[in-house]
Amino acid sequence: MKIASRQIIVLFISSVIFALFDAQPVEAKPAKCFTTDDGAYPCKFELVEFNGSFAISAPDKPTYMLILDAPGYAFGFVNFGNRDIALPGPYKRETDDPACWANLEIDTRICAW
Repeated sequence: MKIASRQIIVLFISSVIFALFDAQPVEAKPAKCFTTDDGAYPCKFELVEFNGSFAISAPDKPTYMLILDAPGYAFGFVNFGNRDIALPGPYKRETDDPACWANLEIDTRICAW
């Protein structure tokens, strides 16, 4: 129950962050991204909080966002165009490739270089 409450709070905060950043111009930087579902592709990398939380996006790909919860741990969200959907479980920053985050509950990765 505690994790579900935390995810709801993080989802609310992420929605507020997306709304704030949608209202203000933010410069996204070109990057190379990888997700387990989409493979490797050129993308835009955008910080959404000063703590390192970020979003990656590309044409014809979903937007992924990782919100840092604690050092090295984040909660993930995906947006297919009309709403943010919480991804299951926390993501942990990989020590061998710090540009990548691995889901601790399912076998997925999100990377941005």
